[in-house]
Amino acid sequence: MKHKKYSDEFKQQVVDECREVGNASLVARCYQVSKHTAYSWLRKARENGSVKSLPQSKEEKYPTVVDRLEKLSEENDMLKKLLAEKELVD
Repeated sequence: MKHKKYSDEFKQQVVDECREVGNASLVARCYQVSKHTAYSWLRKARENGSVKSLPQSKEEKYPTVVDRLEKLSEENDMLKKLLAEKELVD
């Protein structure tokens, strides 16, 4: 069976609608894609924050990983502060 390529915009549209409707199988049927494909796009979006694939070459991958690490570090620091404030109030 031949693999069909879908644009990142199409994938994002399906993922957004799946989240909005709450039924990936129904949305997949409307867009005429496999429910397994829709679920994999949802999982990828949840794990990566986007349906776009991470770059495969080291030159492209390194800045992406560094940016993501910085973002996660900032989010972690913010959550630590919120938890500390909550502990002080209780």
